Amino acid sequence: MKFCSYCGSAVALRIPAGDSLPRHVCDGCGTIHYLNPKMIVGCIAEWEDRILLCRRAIEPRHGLWTVPAGFMENGETTAQGAVRETLEEANARVEIGPLYAMYNIPHINQVYILFRARLLDLDFSAGAESLEVRLFDEAEVPWEQIAFATVRNTLTHYYADRKAGEYRFHLGTIEQAARRT
Repeated sequence: MKFCSYCGSAVALRIPAGDSLPRHVCDGCGTIHYLNPKMIVGCIAEWEDRILLCRRAIEPRHGLWTVPAGFMENGETTAQGAVRETLEEANARVEIGPLYAMYNIPHINQVYILFRARLLDLDFSAGAESLEVRLFDEAEVPWEQIAFATVRNTLTHYYADRKAGEYRFHLGTIEQAARRT
């Protein structure tokens, strides 16, 4: 950040009075600009014993599979964001269920929040950010082509919980980006 979004003056990186971390502070009007983690919201959309996955049409991880999820928008709840992202990426309508997983991803300043959800019908198709969408049963999940560690971890927990007969909330931290060869 080089300029203040309020007055246009230059900003400097310094620790403001009463704070403990460097922030971008406007030299003109004194506004402190906080840069905080981005929230990613989405869901595991279920239909009977299958889940809906989307093959990404955008970077990062173009061509790999994920659950419908994306950046939360201002003015919406996490559940509303998960519904919107599912509609945008898979043209699918869902009823949001319980919060299922949350992953902290500090090295890229993100928090990933996933709900369980129920597909309301089978009328879905690829949205603008998806190459294709389809339902998978556990044996069909393309594990080697899952786009993100958060999704791989969540689906691993999901199938283990399903086998155990009880879905629990899962909290985790992804310390560093998984390298793909």
